[in-house]
Amino acid sequence: MRSEEISKTQFKARALEILRQIEASGEPVIVTDKGRPAIEVRRYRSDQRLPLERLRGSVLKLVGPFEPAGDGDWEALKSAPRRAG
Repeated sequence: MRSEEISKTQFKARALEILRQIEASGEPVIVTDKGRPAIEVRRYRSDQRLPLERLRGSVLKLVGPFEPAGDGDWEALKSAPRRAG
């Protein structure tokens, strides 16, 4: 699914029409500036759940949650360039 793209100039001229289209379809629109994506306009969706309820089910695998984490355990450190010390 690819979002529709529209220039800032076109958006300005047709803003109300585009906003109604987004409300009706639920599909976001990308507003571009000089051909590059700048802003995404999408329908607002209220989520009244508590933050912990929103996270429920998001943990895929829990391994040793109480074990200490060493430098070799962090994915970001595995691919980071080493600094000269």
